[in-house]
Amino acid sequence: MAQARSDRSAAPRKDDVIQIRAAAELKALLTRAASLRGQKLSEFMLASARREAEAAILDQRTFFLDAESHEQFLAMLDAPPAPSPALEKLMKRQPLWSR
Repeated sequence: MAQARSDRSAAPRKDDVIQIRAAAELKALLTRAASLRGQKLSEFMLASARREAEAAILDQRTFFLDAESHEQFLAMLDAPPAPSPALEKLMKRQPLWSR
């Protein structure tokens, strides 16, 4: 007789433990944010930490260019596009926080 495989057995195991000490105010803030997202505190913290870790790693990516491509890249950085009419209109609006 074949054994039925449950949905839980298909999920990856989480065996490693991460412990963090935090001030009560910070824990309350994190708990509130997790609640607003409908997550448990640990789920929220892991997801947030993962996003930050991935962003930190992506910020440090290195890419290599030949001399000609490097010059083209520098020229593009030094010559940003002109603002569009829509952007100019937006920049002239008074911000909500100063009304």
